[in-house]
Amino acid sequence: EVQLVESGGGLVQAGGSLRLSCAASGFTFDDYAIGWFRQAPGKEREGVSSIRNSDGMAYYPNSVKGRFTISSDNAKNMVYLQMNNLKPEDTAVYYCAAYYCPGAGCYLRPNYSGYAYWGQGTQVTVSS
Repeated sequence: EVQLVESGGGLVQAGGSLRLSCAASGFTFDDYAIGWFRQAPGKEREGVSSIRNSDGMAYYPNSVKGRFTISSDNAKNMVYLQMNNLKPEDTAVYYCAAYYCPGAGCYLRPNYSGYAYWGQGTQVTVSS
């Protein structure tokens, strides 16, 4: 059974940092891409980063580039999202998600379409 479990969310002041973790199980980790997404109340789900586990290729949208860093530990089947210089507009429920993406030829998807597996989410609240 595929499982993705997020942790690390919480309340932080603007300018602070948080590190989110995504524990993956039930699939061959190296053959998948993992994405981090967020959804604030009344807003669409937004991709904030993704990584291709086969080679570590990463993607960031402009909204988080330079502030967020995604990384993976293939030996532990873990993906992390380091979030620095957090802003109130980063407040949202953060989800990790996965889809089958073997090898360097696989397209790293920036949005939620096509991600097959999802975690339950973790709340991030940034106070001003």
